[in-house]
Amino acid sequence: MAPKSDSVESIVLNFVNEQNRPLNSQNIADALQKYNLKKTGVQKALDSLSDGGQISFKEYGKQKIYMARQDQFNIPTSEELDQMKKENSELQEELKAQKKVVVEVEAEIRALQSNLTMEQICSKEVKLRTEVKAMEEKLNKLRAGSTLVKPEERKAVEEKYSKMITQWRKRKRIFRDLWDSLTENNPKDPKEFKEELGLEYDEDVGVNFQHFYELVSCGNKRKRT
Repeated sequence: MAPKSDSVESIVLNFVNEQNRPLNSQNIADALQKYNLKKTGVQKALDSLSDGGQISFKEYGKQKIYMARQDQFNIPTSEELDQMKKENSELQEELKAQKKVVVEVEAEIRALQSNLTMEQICSKEVKLRTEVKAMEEKLNKLRAGSTLVKPEERKAVEEKYSKMITQWRKRKRIFRDLWDSLTENNPKDPKEFKEELGLEYDEDVGVNFQHFYELVSCGNKRKRT
């Protein structure tokens, strides 16, 4: 007699048939915990099903391995397997083509989302027009020979810049003298010692002192002319 559809035997039988692979009672009990089945109940159902010939089992020492009865499944012939492989290959190609379409559509969606709305375009146009107008006014003043920076303001900036460059140069010299004294009798390699202390030269961070110093020289030349 077939087990009732909601009985423990029915649940166990369905699971064994669905898995269609070797299983022990612990495997089955663990998988069927969602049905609140205890291992003892699962074992009892397995024994009943195997005694009734509804599932197969093999003994390996003290352990029993349960399997679905293979005679209940329709085993395909070699021709049917070849047809299945062909259909699978065709489906894989179709899936590949569909994935390509999905990627193209997603790219198009992203492109559309990155475009500005009409409101954003209008707002940006207003901002750009304002900036262009300000630059045109500044350009017209320059063409007319207008002085945008007062001489006294330029002088104050140049003097402050010159003082800063002088201090920079002075500090570089002080550091160099001190560093030479420290490393003269130090057995460590100066480069390794510098890295150990975490020191950085101007050149290490892409700063060229000579470039900034030449700006002072250019300013002085302009004054003389």
